[in-house]
Amino acid sequence: MIRSMTGFGRADFAVGELAFEVEVRSVNHRYLDVRAKLPRVLARCEARAVAAVQAHLQRGKVDMTISHASSSAAPARLEIDREAAGQYVEAARELALRFHLSNELDVATLLALPGVTRLTEPELAEDELERALDDGVARALAALDAMREREGTALASELDGRLERVAALAGELESRSDVVREAVRERLRRRARQLEQDTGLLDEARLHQEIVLAADRLDITEEVVRLRSHVDQFRAIVAEAGRATPVGRRLDFLLQEMGREANTTGSKANDAELAHFVVELKTELERVREQVQNVE
Repeated sequence: MIRSMTGFGRADFAVGELAFEVEVRSVNHRYLDVRAKLPRVLARCEARAVAAVQAHLQRGKVDMTISHASSSAAPARLEIDREAAGQYVEAARELALRFHLSNELDVATLLALPGVTRLTEPELAEDELERALDDGVARALAALDAMREREGTALASELDGRLERVAALAGELESRSDVVREAVRERLRRRARQLEQDTGLLDEARLHQEIVLAADRLDITEEVVRLRSHVDQFRAIVAEAGRATPVGRRLDFLLQEMGREANTTGSKANDAELAHFVVELKTELERVREQVQNVE
């Protein structure tokens, strides 16, 4: 079954006292384009998270965001360099005595001086972090998959209905083409009979040749046969689609071929009703193309 490229998945995981949330969103794209945004404490795992997505999906623009859960404790911890602070205090006292200044170095000013304070993040065990991250990402991707499969089922149903209409229009074109060809033959025969009445001349060979040429110019049998063949191919490709066999590009190429058949048919349509069917066919193929753009 085909899969949509549109989806969303979410999961959470914890490492020690820290809790994280994983969100994965995907939309249609010609190729696989993965972007990841991780908190600083997980920065070293970015390539690992991206690789997990690349191993799981074939096409789509994918945005993965891993963030601290709202209930998680703050990952950063304030550390004070007491030795550096003491040196600032001693220097302040020395300068105050030497230059007869008032010593106004308060705590707030001291903490703001360079090197006195710094924010540090907790050290997370490498193995524990990787296991938790892999599990969270895998569950988020599973949720994304489930949504893409549901969307794919809806897409398949929509496409099947559109293809039914394309096949029906192919039949309408064929039937109308037969009517038009016969009308052209009859018109040529009437012209020949009128010419014979007016001049007493009738060139049977020339009449036959003109009828054959006119019928050939209006003949869309090959186009209709190929169009029907493309519809059958389209359905077969949809039926064989799966996770390991993305089919979006193949369907898009097949639609281009169907469009060529419609254009060729249109160039032969010198009848208003036939031209109307061609316009409807092109409209239906465009609707199919819009849907196919979201097939993985």
